[in-house]
Amino acid sequence: MATITLNDMKFYAHHGCFDEERLIGTRFLVDVELETVSCPAVLTDELEDAIDYSKVYRVVAAEMAVPSRLLEHVAGRIIRSLTRAFPVSDCRVKVSKLAPALGGETGKASVTLTMKDLPYE
Repeated sequence: MATITLNDMKFYAHHGCFDEERLIGTRFLVDVELETVSCPAVLTDELEDAIDYSKVYRVVAAEMAVPSRLLEHVAGRIIRSLTRAFPVSDCRVKVSKLAPALGGETGKASVTLTMKDLPYE
């Protein structure tokens, strides 16, 4: 087993409860942690025996391109897509909206979900 982590993936996306947020868009950060079922690359040093980080990024980017009202929904979609695409035993996703419109100055708002948070899968 191995744990693969991609931190601070940056996206400009159109998520938010307000129409303006979905129209104009804003900046987001995404952190992903994947626990693999096995890790033969430890012995082989071959990419095909590992989870390709660039493919993980592309899966996350595809989900970030689909507008949602809530960060919870975005994070849940990312987890579902990652667990369908890769042989993982667990997955943790954190989606952060930078400078959210909360009526005051805030650096970011974040939601973190894991596979166990998706009871209907």
